[in-house]
Amino acid sequence: MKQTDMNIFAQLESEVRSYCRSFPTVFTKAKGYKMWDESGKEYLDFFSGAGALNYGHNEDSMKEKLVNYIMSDGITHSLDMATQPKAEFLETFNEVILKPRNLEYKVMFPGPTGTNTVESALKLARKVTGRTDIISFTNGFHGMTIGSLSVTGNAFKRKGAGIPLQNVVTMPYDSFVNEGLDTLEYLERFLEDGGSGVDIPAAMILETVQGEGGINAASFEWLQRIEAICKRWGILLIVDDVQAGVGRTGTFFSFEKAGIKPDIVCMSKSIGGYGLPLAITLIRPDLDIWAPGEHNGTFRGNNHAFITATAALEFWKDPEFEHNIQKRSERIYSFLESIVEKYPEVKGEVRGRGYMVGIASVVEGLSEKIAAEAFNRGLIMETSGPKDEVFKLFPPLIIDDAGLEAGFEIIEASVKTALEAAEPVAN
Repeated sequence: MKQTDMNIFAQLESEVRSYCRSFPTVFTKAKGYKMWDESGKEYLDFFSGAGALNYGHNEDSMKEKLVNYIMSDGITHSLDMATQPKAEFLETFNEVILKPRNLEYKVMFPGPTGTNTVESALKLARKVTGRTDIISFTNGFHGMTIGSLSVTGNAFKRKGAGIPLQNVVTMPYDSFVNEGLDTLEYLERFLEDGGSGVDIPAAMILETVQGEGGINAASFEWLQRIEAICKRWGILLIVDDVQAGVGRTGTFFSFEKAGIKPDIVCMSKSIGGYGLPLAITLIRPDLDIWAPGEHNGTFRGNNHAFITATAALEFWKDPEFEHNIQKRSERIYSFLESIVEKYPEVKGEVRGRGYMVGIASVVEGLSEKIAAEAFNRGLIMETSGPKDEVFKLFPPLIIDDAGLEAGFEIIEASVKTALEAAEPVAN
């Protein structure tokens, strides 16, 4: 087979490309938690499409149903027209996910990406309340279009907007300053005091575990108090579950163990099951005051994704699936704690929940070096945080014990090598 010239990407693709710089090879095949490149080198995937492949690559049941649907000339594109795959997804999602969790939401299809669902949530919150402002939180990441960027904390990404990002007030996330500062007492004081300069917002938007912002996990108590504050002031609570949802943090929705019920929930990435583009916005029924066509999008009717999304929900019919996620989550967290303990030179802190975890290091550049060394050894993982200070583990939910152990070995070897390279040479 002819080998692809990597220079083709530098010559013809925009400089904006990023992941191919971190993982400089040409991938050709993927299955489960593994990927292979042109040379046949095998990689363990602890990246999972940035959370879009929670069920791994090319899962058999989804693939079979998708191929059969395509071969039968099923509808591909339909805007928001009624189709059988859409009806089956809506019914299955309601029966398998919403009803058992005592949740009642209307489902909106805003367009196929995470930023689409966030934009629709912000727009609806403003329409419902008649208010303009949104409260977001430090280190939050919600997407790359203008509305989503306005509630995103990352300065580098915000700068790319090229215009002022307005009508948003940023408040400190849980433990943003230090463990001793009650960030919600601070927030509520702004709402109570007419001289604070902060108007009552239409909504608050947050991730229960911040992905791109550094794998910061809010405590369940903090989330419960946020919900109470929102109810007190008539503020809508939007939870962005684009990355943290669909089992990534141990339960289907990331907020389940906190016992809260957001007014609006944003989902994308793994909701499509197979890696196909799909996003949904879950809306408390009384908030669904859209006029027909008031928010739309050409590709909100991705029937191929409805097929695989419905097939993926079969996993959640078996309670053992969620139980295994939580059991292996403890194993992953324990491994990371052991790394921090065995290698104090990392100056690390374990962060996150479920299969959305990592180690934050205050040693400048160390996490990037560990991730790069892991790639050289055949494991794909990325970094996150304002300074890429966190190397994060995002294995697919279907990974087995052997896959985890193989990944752990590579990560520990990568930590050792990165630390040795950082040691000063003796005279």
